[in-house]
Amino acid sequence: MKNEVQPGTKSAAGLEDGRIDVKLKLSALWASVMFCYIYADYFGLFVPGAMQALLAGKIGPFVTSQGVLVGTSAMMATPAVMIYLSLVMKPSASRWMNIVFGALYTIIIVLTTVGAWLFYFFYGAIEVVLTSLIVWYAWKWPKSEAA
Repeated sequence: MKNEVQPGTKSAAGLEDGRIDVKLKLSALWASVMFCYIYADYFGLFVPGAMQALLAGKIGPFVTSQGVLVGTSAMMATPAVMIYLSLVMKPSASRWMNIVFGALYTIIIVLTTVGAWLFYFFYGAIEVVLTSLIVWYAWKWPKSEAA
C-alpha cells in the first residue's frame, strides 16, 4: 500500500499520522450526515410558508398523521443509530448494513431535493458525498491478513 502512512510514522510536515479504522470513518460519516440533516431541516423552517404548513398539519406533500410521523422518525433514526452500530457490529454485518443504508439514503437525498430551495441542494450535495463515501469505505473494507 504505497502512500499510506503507517501508525506512528510522520507526515511530510513532521506530524504523527496514524491509520484510522474503517469503523471510525463510517461512524464519523454517519454523524456528519446527521448534522447536515438537522441543519437543513432547521433552515427549512425559515422558508416562507413552512411554519404555516406545519401548523396546518402538512409535512411536505403529506398530511401529518401518526403513521407519517412514525415513518419519518424511523427514516431519521436509522442514520443516527448507524453512528453506534458502525462501531459495535461485526465487520461483515456492518459492511453490508453500511452499503445498503448508505445507498438507500443517497437515493432518498436525491429524491427529496427535487424542486427544493438552493440551500437544500447545498446540503443535499454534501449528504450525497457523505453517504457515497459510506458505501465506498464499506465496499472497500480491508480484508484481514488471516483471510
